[in-house]
Order: sequence, then structure tokens, then C-alpha cells
Amino acid sequence: MAKTYAIAIDGPAGAGKSTIAKRLAKELGFYYVDTGAIYRTVAYFLDLLGVSPKDTDGVERYIDELTVEIEYDENGEQHMIMNGMDVTNDIRTPDISIKSSLVSAHAVVREMLLEMQREVARQHNVIMDGRDIGSVVLPKADVKIFLTAAPEVRAKRRCEELQEKGQKSNYDVVLKDIVQRDYQDTHRAIAPLKMCRDSIKLDTSELDVDGVVQAMKSIIREKIGL
Repeated sequence: MAKTYAIAIDGPAGAGKSTIAKRLAKELGFYYVDTGAIYRTVAYFLDLLGVSPKDTDGVERYIDELTVEIEYDENGEQHMIMNGMDVTNDIRTPDISIKSSLVSAHAVVREMLLEMQREVARQHNVIMDGRDIGSVVLPKADVKIFLTAAPEVRAKRRCEELQEKGQKSNYDVVLKDIVQRDYQDTHRAIAPLKMCRDSIKLDTSELDVDGVVQAMKSIIREKIGL
């Protein structure tokens, strides 16, 4: 089998990981794997059942009833399929974002999804983003980048993103959610958000999308020559 390359992008909520990773994947001809969307799908499934993401017994009881699949359309866009239903748009709400962080703290959920994510990386050149890609999912990734930005900057970006989608947003509420999400992600017992020793930190607070893409391309070129 030909050598496949894996680029791991980790960082806090709202750092622009998905936007940047998606564009990089398109320009490099890689598969983009949004792992956050996978956990959002699990959170959405449990939410429909009325199961709290903090209810360990409930999560363990119902998780076997869930099937999660990733499909890509003709434009290379990732679609999340939950029990045969496309829920790609349904999972993009602030509420599900918070719940997905809590859901991802359950060992049974992470074990269910871990091999699925690794299998995609074994078969394709991938850019994968999340909270623990470099530390847990793909510890031997060829390139590891930790993408971050000030909470206030991330909140502003998230508000703009929601408004572009026609959804209402309140800066103070979004900022509070991001700070809460940061705390949850960095303090959970299983696979907490942290920067790996072999990761390269990139603060995007003062950069626009083009600037971040160029900076990341430089890092990737230096590491693997692409």
C-alpha cells in the first residue's frame, strides 16, 4: 500500500480548525475529517432520545443503537449519517456543541469512534481536526498543528458564522459557551485538549483565513515537502 500522510489539527472550539482544514484538504487533495462533527452526531442522537450527556448509564445503554458513518459528496464536503439519516446541518447548533464536549468524555463513545477515524487515515491522505487528534487518535501523524486564538476572537468569529447561516447569535452568550467549552475540553478525564510536545502552535488571533492557510502550508511543506 502506498504511503499515506496524516495531518493532525487540534485546538479549542472556534479556533477556525474546520474552516482551515477543509480549505487545506481541498488545495492539497486530501480527505478532510471533521471529528467534531462525529461527536456532535452522537450528542444529537442522545439529545433526540432525551438522554443527558452527563448520564453515563443512559449513554452506555443507548450507544449500541447508534450507527455513525461519514460520506463525501461530489464537492468533497463531509456529511454525517446517523442511522441512515443525513444530519449534517442539524448538528450545527451551540447547544449540541456544548453537549458534544460532554459526550466525548465518555470512554464508551471514544472507543466506538476511535477505530473508525483511524481507518480513514490508513486508507487516505487526511487532514483531521479535533481536540485529541495528535495526542490520541493519530499519535504518529506526519504533521501536528495546534490552532488557537483568544476566546474573544473565537466568539466574534462564531457569531459571524452563525449570522451567515441565518441563525441568531449573542456575543456574550457565545463567549460564555466558548469559555465553558474550553474548561470542559481541558479538564475532562479522558483525552483532554492539550498541545502535544511535537505540535507546532499557531495563534490565529491576528490572521485572516488566507494568512492561516499560508502559514499552515509553510509548516506542512517544511515537515513533509508537500
